Amino acid sequence: MKNIILIGFMGAGKTEVGKLLAKKLKMTYIDTDDIIEKEQGKSINDIFAKSGEESFRDMESAVVDGLADMKDHVISTGGGMILRPANVKKLKKLGPLVLLWANPDVVYKRTKGSLARPLLNVDDPKKSIKNILDFRMPIYRKVADLEVDTSVLSPEEACNRIMAYIKGDK
Repeated sequence: MKNIILIGFMGAGKTEVGKLLAKKLKMTYIDTDDIIEKEQGKSINDIFAKSGEESFRDMESAVVDGLADMKDHVISTGGGMILRPANVKKLKKLGPLVLLWANPDVVYKRTKGSLARPLLNVDDPKKSIKNILDFRMPIYRKVADLEVDTSVLSPEEACNRIMAYIKGDK
């Protein structure tokens, strides 16, 4: 089987749903942010603080290049991975892009208090979430092969929707 690529904003459930989906489909789960942290020996927060967002986006692109020959993986991507069209093109070759998304209030509830979210380490994280989602949602929707709103779904329900899509029960 090809891979399943999870895209979407932080707090949408990519990690939790991705791990569960990989287990159910007997695939391997990987997270592109985890790969970057391991390769760089520092957290995403530290990378953003010391090197900047553009440098981090370059690291994401390098990780995508390294995934070219992968099969049978559920790949969770960083929320901004789709901001570069070249990344999208490469990810599409790996498998279907599944957009997990949640409304801004749900995202805030799921992410508040987390210090590991550099884009939310601002005075008004709710406003930041809304602004980023307003900008990214059209891009996410344009590139996604399937959309799953996790605002009111359990990880199990989200997995079931993805598996139905993969099996052709669209």
